[in-house]
Amino acid sequence: MPTEWTPQFEQVLREHLPLLEADQHLLPEARLTALGLDSLATVQLLIGLEDALETTIPDAMLTPENFATPGALWAAMTSLATPQP
Repeated sequence: MPTEWTPQFEQVLREHLPLLEADQHLLPEARLTALGLDSLATVQLLIGLEDALETTIPDAMLTPENFATPGALWAAMTSLATPQP
């Protein structure tokens, strides 16, 4: 799973994680819910990521697994850029 995400991705993610301290390192395996991501923040995060990364996240990708950790979310986002057969 790729974990070298873009600064834009991390910035948007941090904006929606109220329990993540500004100087705290964001680990790929961190539980987003433990960092304050709730259902409303998830919707706002989705919109923020679509705007910042200039993409559209299909409904099929809106799963708890994809929004569980930063690493899982980044893997889902990078899969959008990978051509599907």
